[in-house]
Amino acid sequence: MILVENPHQLLNGNNKLDIKSNEYNHDYYMGYALQLAAQALAFNEVPVGSVVVCNDTGNIVGMGHNRTISTYQTCMHAEMIAINNACDYFKNYRLPNCRIYITLEPCAMCAGAIIHSRLSDVIFSSYDYKTGMAGSLYNLFELSINHHTKVLGGIKQKESKEQLQSFFRKKRQLIKINKLSKIYPQF
Repeated sequence: MILVENPHQLLNGNNKLDIKSNEYNHDYYMGYALQLAAQALAFNEVPVGSVVVCNDTGNIVGMGHNRTISTYQTCMHAEMIAINNACDYFKNYRLPNCRIYITLEPCAMCAGAIIHSRLSDVIFSSYDYKTGMAGSLYNLFELSINHHTKVLGGIKQKESKEQLQSFFRKKRQLIKINKLSKIYPQF
């Protein structure tokens, strides 16, 4: 698996992305987002991945994985990176003919960016009962505003949940070992 920071690196000579599938094959696109989430682990990041898909062509036009820790930038969530890549691709700050796939329910910041970029749909994998803003904690997509984004959750939830739980389990183990090494220097 290669690390791709810019989706335009995947363009072939015809200015078409090499990654294609049926227009609404949620499992396929979420599978790709899960691969990006796995790449986040290489940066010691929370494993969240995201892809933006053009509704007309089924092409992936933006992608990203969490980069907040490695870049020291709070806003470098997978969704924000994928949205920015898609905006660059279309040379437009609005993406009304696109949908976004995310391996974790979006937070308030990302939900706001999804709404402001006018994405048609948000499809996510795991529910986030602590900070999820697509129905778990609160649903920003139900507000009476000038754009309405459709929401679908739970796609490939088992795979995403396993990635996240494994990551946080390892983090807790490292914290425990670190605490023990301070108490017992021979550790």
